Amino acid sequence: MKPTGTGRAVRRYAVLVAALLSVVPACGQPPAPAPGAAATSRPDPPAPPALPGPTGARPVGLRVLELRDTSRRDPWDPSRSRELMVSLWYPARHSTERAARYVTPRESELILRAQRIKGVPADLLSRVRVHASRDAPPAAVSGPGLPLVVLSPGFSLPRTSLTALAEDLASRGYAVAAVDHAYEAAAVSRPDGRVTGCRACHGSPDGRRVAATRAVDLSYVRRQLLGRPGTADGRLPRLDPARVAAVGHSMGGAAAFEALRTDPGFAAGADLDGTFHSAGTSRVDRPFLLLGADAHGRPGADPTWERVWQRLSGWRRWYSVTGAQHASFTDYGLLGERLGHPAPGTAREAEDALRITRRLIAAFLDDRLRGVVARDPDDVARHDERIRRHQPRQRP
Repeated sequence: MKPTGTGRAVRRYAVLVAALLSVVPACGQPPAPAPGAAATSRPDPPAPPALPGPTGARPVGLRVLELRDTSRRDPWDPSRSRELMVSLWYPARHSTERAARYVTPRESELILRAQRIKGVPADLLSRVRVHASRDAPPAAVSGPGLPLVVLSPGFSLPRTSLTALAEDLASRGYAVAAVDHAYEAAAVSRPDGRVTGCRACHGSPDGRRVAATRAVDLSYVRRQLLGRPGTADGRLPRLDPARVAAVGHSMGGAAAFEALRTDPGFAAGADLDGTFHSAGTSRVDRPFLLLGADAHGRPGADPTWERVWQRLSGWRRWYSVTGAQHASFTDYGLLGERLGHPAPGTAREAEDALRITRRLIAAFLDDRLRGVVARDPDDVARHDERIRRHQPRQRP
């Protein structure tokens, strides 16, 4: 069975990146002077775009880890074990460490090449400004440890596409691990110098296979981070094994549901506008949130959402965001908007859509993982006219 969402995600991302990068000359070069203007009066080029600042009170640190699951062969390269690059954001002490980088120049170059974008600076995407400090020491943690959120990006998108959400959650007291599923993104840098591409993007892979493989990835990352030796010497924050959530965008949302369905170590999960691809029919009795775009997240738009809704026997919520599109839950819609060229497939109010995403996910996690009653997602929805809550009827 070929998925209905995987191939569309690849095409949708290609259009999105092309539109985003169509503004590069304005970003990387000064505009041409007006007729008759002196050459010396040309203004300096504008500053690179920045992701929105975190809304929490704590500084954010970032460490990049490579994890290897030697018990599995990679489905896209059976000659190798499954290799996962992970970005771990966390509350940090105030630090003078260097600022983190959004992507490397080489990753930027390969993303542009994969999308056949020519005539633009190859390092454009590496100029996006973020707010975390690389390798900053973790802040002191009291109690059993920080709650952990494991993030899975959309198919063909890198883990960095969820940076704005990750930085915000980390500033609010969460450890956040975003996973690059091997050979499912246009460019992923590895410590040995390799930069791998998206082998899985060729053809139309079975969505159930992709979601199931990713779910195993998320479970592996959860176990590895909880047992990571760096927590003993202060290089990594201490984590609470009882408070772990899986959150994903697009195919990553399908993976988050599969992770909850197959791994009792996840206490909660959320899907950001992803079609579900499930290989099983078991029920999920832990909290799960569905957050969709305008055209996709309404009842009747995607039958997989109604099927999954019937299988959620614990706390559950279904919201959609008026005016939002598929990319509104990632960094890319916002970056296109801030460059003055909203990309096709994103909401015109991209900054507002990302703000809603960060507020709703934070409220959901605060409520379900931390028991903070004052931060209920329903309260966020009641006070924002763009958020619609849906309550499909339960089948008899």
